[in-house]
Amino acid sequence: MRALVTGASSGIGRDIAIQLSKKGYDIIAVARDKEKLEELKEYISTNLEIVTMDISIKENCIELFNKVGYVDILVNNAGFGIFGKFNQTDMDRELNLINTNIVAVHILTKLFLQEMIKKNKGYILNVASIAGHMPGPLMAAYYSSKAYVYTLSTSVNEELKKDKLNVRVGTLNPGPVKTNFNNVANVKFSLKSHSSDFVARYAVKRMLKGDTDITPAFEIKLLRLVAKIVPDNILVKFAYKAQKKKQSEK
Repeated sequence: MRALVTGASSGIGRDIAIQLSKKGYDIIAVARDKEKLEELKEYISTNLEIVTMDISIKENCIELFNKVGYVDILVNNAGFGIFGKFNQTDMDRELNLINTNIVAVHILTKLFLQEMIKKNKGYILNVASIAGHMPGPLMAAYYSSKAYVYTLSTSVNEELKKDKLNVRVGTLNPGPVKTNFNNVANVKFSLKSHSSDFVARYAVKRMLKGDTDITPAFEIKLLRLVAKIVPDNILVKFAYKAQKKKQSEK
């Protein structure tokens, strides 16, 4: 059994790779930082293949698929956020965000899914976020990217169920997690942050049971419920105030 994990050099991706290895999966770990990927060897008990690659580049995603072929599990975890007013944030960084958070997920999901359908088995876990279920002023590009990931995954999974296939596409919808994401996005969270190990353990447990909508922690599940009930024109005002509190002192 083989599992491919993107963004495997740190945080949730790294810990999911470790947990899947404990379950007997050989790991294909993908990220840009070769040194950090090498450090995984200490924690992976099964076979580990390291692929140093920037998946924000379309051609690299296709190359990755051609290199690897079928896997039993694909975890699309790579992604990052940007904080700031939309009219002031750097456009090149936002386009890189879109290429990483959306385009790479889209390409890899499509290509690996087609192989899974041929074998009528497999699971794809796309890492979304609680951010994908509500408006996100001051982090508009990131929130929008995670909404895409959630909607795409949920829609495709329904297609698979209607076709009675033994293939699933699920989403992981965590809240704040103690990872390097906060430093990259330049934010701090008022909600309780969970460890990436906690999120990874929960995600792998639910995924291997066949769940496709995975939300760790009771308070995040509650927040999702509130986001469904409260009208967007009201929710966005509270979201703006909450986002302002996240900004780190410079």
